Amino acid sequence: MTSAHNLRPNKGVIQSLQALRGNGMLRAVIVDLDGTMVDTVGDFELALNRTLGELSLPPVDKIFIGRTVGKGSEHLIRSTLAQVAADANLYEAAWSAYQRHYADINGSCAQVYPGVLEGLQRLRDRGLALACLTNKPGAFARELLGRKGLANYFSLVFGGDAFERKKPDPLPLIKTCEALGTSPGQTLMVGDSSNDAQAARAAGCPVVLVSYGYNHGEPVASAQPDAVVDRLDEL
Repeated sequence: MTSAHNLRPNKGVIQSLQALRGNGMLRAVIVDLDGTMVDTVGDFELALNRTLGELSLPPVDKIFIGRTVGKGSEHLIRSTLAQVAADANLYEAAWSAYQRHYADINGSCAQVYPGVLEGLQRLRDRGLALACLTNKPGAFARELLGRKGLANYFSLVFGGDAFERKKPDPLPLIKTCEALGTSPGQTLMVGDSSNDAQAARAAGCPVVLVSYGYNHGEPVASAQPDAVVDRLDEL
């Protein structure tokens, strides 16, 4: 596939995917959740700041959260405690409180991005198997997909607690391909950050990133995906 730096997003993605489909290669698509299908920063902000308030710690803002999410909830909690200069020994209490607060508000401040429903429907209409692979804990991911009307598009949903390691390690993608019954070269990864791109490259999957997600404050093209799209229905 051609580098994203040499392509206009829509045209490049269409050409790249057509080439894979034309060769009978593309059989499945793995889709990330936070920042790719659903804007969940509002959920993170509410749950984190309720947690911090319970521990008598100062709040964090959406800018910090947008730079920090993507590597799993454990990483988010540790980074948040470091941001507010809290004692690292508070991690267990913070983790317990965060899980409770997030369960209470999951999806209440989140919005499905424009083009996601249409994009998922088009991919499924073309006979492609769909799996959701996220670093969010699996129970939270499945509940969020259900609340936002996305669950029925996916034959498989794997959270960050499904495997021994999380993205950007390639293991979750390799295991998801095995569960789908496809090889990595036949399986497109769609995500929003360098975590997704690094995992896909190491696993051997082609990768497309959306332009609007959470990429740790860096331009998404710097992750060097095969292409970048502004909406999922460009696929």
